[in-house]
Amino acid sequence: MISDLKIRLVAEAHEIGFDACRICRPWDVPQVPERLNTFLEKERHGQMGWMAERVQWRSNPAALWPDARSVIMLGESYTPDHDPLEILRHPDLGAISVYAQNKDYHDLVKKRLKRLARWLIAESGGEVKVFVDTAPVPEKPLGAAAGLGWQGKHTNLVSRKMGNWFFLGSVFTTLELPSDEAEVDYCGSCSSCLDVCPTKAFPAPYQLDARRCISYLTIEHKGPVDEELRVLMGNRIYGCDDCLAVCPWNKFAVDARELRYAAREELKAPRLAELAALDDASFRMLFSGSPLKRIGRDRFVRNVLYAIGNSGRPELKEVAAALVDDPDDAVADAARWASARLA
Repeated sequence: MISDLKIRLVAEAHEIGFDACRICRPWDVPQVPERLNTFLEKERHGQMGWMAERVQWRSNPAALWPDARSVIMLGESYTPDHDPLEILRHPDLGAISVYAQNKDYHDLVKKRLKRLARWLIAESGGEVKVFVDTAPVPEKPLGAAAGLGWQGKHTNLVSRKMGNWFFLGSVFTTLELPSDEAEVDYCGSCSSCLDVCPTKAFPAPYQLDARRCISYLTIEHKGPVDEELRVLMGNRIYGCDDCLAVCPWNKFAVDARELRYAAREELKAPRLAELAALDDASFRMLFSGSPLKRIGRDRFVRNVLYAIGNSGRPELKEVAAALVDDPDDAVADAARWASARLA
């Protein structure tokens, strides 16, 4: 029976390592096209041109694979075992987003998704496709439709059972599986995530302007960052966890079961002076297997120099001055800016 299959599917998902497993239909997100079009029309996607190029798929999961009849949404916790905001009090150190302090979650989650997909095929046939953050899939709206959580005022998914420290993955299948009820919004009058944002990247609750988001600026944005925003980035050199870290629902967060999500000691609180000295080879070696590797040495060192400029530490001026003639224009610009700030 299909209902029995779903029970066994959920049990298998937990056995494999997922903390939550819920199901919806590909067409259960009718609100996405309007919201996405508004986001793009206001040019809040910044340099992420791929969002506009694949809008027909991102706004309609049913169009991505017309044969799909069910979407299995999976959540996997990566709750940190330390306070991710503590490092912001140490301006000579670099703050790296929790999810990037060890192995790349794309690889780990996708392996689990493929394992679950193989189990499903062996049990009941059908066809499957797996996705984890690298395809034009509106994972957060689908996660909300399946009942994993709701999209909070910071636009990230929040769960009553996992807080907001969890990765999302999906298995599209041609099988007709029983759907779960969508989750309701439990944000209430809370505005903690909006209030804490250093760059005021939320024009309104449930809306994000990526062009002001530190995660976007440190990861997606190419070239120099506007000086107005540089001074607000503090020592955040890859991503930003502020809005996630202050969510009250994290009191229900579950511990991460995957040891490879635990922060590597050398990435918990790295010294800016040492990071600024990285060349391409040493950068690749330090961040081998990390999601951070994809932005490359130049963009990363640019971020480090912004942090050095914000540090207020005169002893770091020489570190910045050593890079004013860097072959990368954005790095050289950041070095001159940091040197001037510390003069």
